[in-house]
Amino acid sequence: MERLLAAGSLEAARRQVARLVGRDTTSLDAGGVARAAVESVAENTSDAVVAPLVWGAVAGVPGLLGHRAANTLDAMVGHRSTRYARFGWAAARLDDVLNLPGSRLTAALVVVLGEDRRGAVRAWRRDAAAHPSPNAGPVESSVAGALGVRLGGTTAYGTGADRRVEERPALGDGREPDHVDLARARRLVLRVDLAAVLVAAAVAAGGSHRSP
Repeated sequence: MERLLAAGSLEAARRQVARLVGRDTTSLDAGGVARAAVESVAENTSDAVVAPLVWGAVAGVPGLLGHRAANTLDAMVGHRSTRYARFGWAAARLDDVLNLPGSRLTAALVVVLGEDRRGAVRAWRRDAAAHPSPNAGPVESSVAGALGVRLGGTTAYGTGADRRVEERPALGDGREPDHVDLARARRLVLRVDLAAVLVAAAVAAGGSHRSP
């Protein structure tokens, strides 16, 4: 997406970002594509990398696999729809609970490893609670503050009878992200991923030393 946006290939960038996000991407402008990509990178760093490492460190392979099963179930049916309203609600709530420690660790690592630590802390404290997701809020707001960009805004999901439009709160107080910020976000989450591996390894090693 970074290369496509830099080349001005907006339609191709829309198709590419649609592989990552659940929102309707057909009418996004270049800034909307970049915002969707940064938000997805931030949230998936927490859900798909850091949170499994946390549960793996605490509860071993069963913890890691249990988290991934819940996260996958949420991705399949957790989004609001007429067909999966009740079942999806339960899957989404379970995923929220299991991702809570991973999201806080992710946000903390973003603060420590980000380009603007004060900005990350400020955005996390001020904006996270307004986000509809208790876990995406801290992660996306801290990333926005660390990068000096603004995330959130109008977001459309689904099509036809299931289509809904949400006015997401602004996260961060910088400019709208662009293709350059995709590279910055990628470098930031790589540092976070590596740090999370070290933290998880230290926790697991400490637990094994305490075992009889």
